Formats: sequence, C-alpha cells, structure tokens
Amino acid sequence: MEIDFEKLGMKKIFISLMLLVAVNSFAQEAGKAGELLRNEASHSEMKTPNNSSTRNKVFEQNPNNKIKNSGYQWNKNYGYAEVFLRIPEQGFFTVEVGDQMIANGSGKYRFFDLKSGRMPISIYENGFLIYRTTLMLRNNGRMVLDFFTNEGLYLLDSYPVQGQYGFNDWNEVWNNPYGNNSGNWNNAGNVMDTTTFRQFFEMMKRNESFDDGKVAMINQQMRNTMFTAIQIRDLVKSLSFDKNRLALAKSMYGNCADKNKYFVVYDAFDFENSKRELMEFIAKS
Repeated sequence: MEIDFEKLGMKKIFISLMLLVAVNSFAQEAGKAGELLRNEASHSEMKTPNNSSTRNKVFEQNPNNKIKNSGYQWNKNYGYAEVFLRIPEQGFFTVEVGDQMIANGSGKYRFFDLKSGRMPISIYENGFLIYRTTLMLRNNGRMVLDFFTNEGLYLLDSYPVQGQYGFNDWNEVWNNPYGNNSGNWNNAGNVMDTTTFRQFFEMMKRNESFDDGKVAMINQQMRNTMFTAIQIRDLVKSLSFDKNRLALAKSMYGNCADKNKYFVVYDAFDFENSKRELMEFIAKS
C-alpha cells in the first residue's frame, strides 16, 4: 500500500488548523459576553510579592488617617458605585478596588460605596500581582466583571443599580466556559478565612478605640463578607458595652455562615439579660 505523504501532510495541517480554531473558540468563550480590559501591570510589578500589611502600617502611622476621639464621622457623599467580580477558578485571590480589598477562595467579590470616576483594580494570586487595570465607575452604577488567569479581565456589563442586588441576573451575565457551577452566592457568601480575619481584627483594635468606630468598620466589612460564629463572637466581645454588643450580635446574625453554631456568641456578654434577648431574637428570625 502506497502512502501519499503529500495528502498526509495536508491532512495534518488541516487537523492542526481545526485544533487551533477550536482552542481560539474556547478562548473566545471566556469573554464572549464582554470586553477584554488591558493589563496595565508591568513585569517588574508582577514579580514583586505584595505585602498587604503595608497599607495598614501607613494608615496606622499617618495621624491624618486616624479617627479622632471626638467621634467617628462618615462621609455620606463618598460614593455609591459598585463592582461585582467573579474568578471561576480554583485558588485564593485578593482583589483590590480603590481603597477596598477582599481576599477569599470563593471566587466572588462584591465592592460597594466606591467613588465614581477612574478607579484602579488589582488582582493578586498567592501574594503576587497578576492583573491591574483602570475602571471608569459611575455613581449609582454597577460594573460586572469576569476574570480568567489565562485570558484576562472582561467587562461584562455596566448598568444603573435599581435598589436590589440582582444575583440571578449577575449569574446569567457571567461567562462559564469551564462548566463551573459550583457554589451558591446566597448560601455560601464571602466567608472570611482565619488569616484575613486575624488581620482585620488586629487592624480594627489598633485603629479604633471606641465602640462606634469599631461598629462602623465592621458594618463596612459586612457589606461584602460573611463571618463564622466564632469570628462574630470575637468581634462582639471586642466592644466595651453590652448594649452595643447586643446590637452588633443581632445585626451580624444575617452574615453568619454557620448559624447552627451561633450559640457561641452568647459567651461575648457579661449580663444574662443580654444573652436571653439575643436568644429570643434568633428564635424569631
């Protein structure tokens, strides 16, 4: 039997081209619904490990950043832009948008109360910067993004916030080339890991001396974070007055990832009536 090497060669080329098209189609799938945003991070930046504690040290050492003893003053006009980001891959990523940072392994990141205008977003993996670009945020607007380590960051949608989170709509907007349907945002949430919680807790104790400042910092974190019952117990116990502890324990119940263990929060109180009131509140919830 004679082998036609010329036809065989053409067949190999044809197969290679088809594979190339298939690969490109698969790659295209990652961002089929969005616009690829250019990575502005330099090679030198991406090779330098990120020390997330640097920002906290700067905050601690700069007296202008410290909240004065006269009471916590929040800026109601700070901003109302939102950024929703998904990373549908296994791994632990840290995402920073403006002056807010979220680190977790769930792959879903929600940022609220951001300033409008040009805003940097940085994505880190295992402490190293892997992507950075600039977003153009609008007040009362939500930007939805999708990130793939091998593809890049895609802007999927940008639309006015109508007063609801719209999780189902967000799920439908996402790209899903890897068949990754694991996890349910409403049930799992962004549960803070032990290391991140320790950093958050220590930073709160360093920078906030009074209950109102601590509560304000916790409330801000609750916008995009779930906590374990033990973490909530430690946060509640860090307050000085039982009435403040009770109010915080009630408000954090909805952000507890393991409500079946919420009984551990009772240990944070000095008075029995506070424990009983929390028990009654949970029983009615």
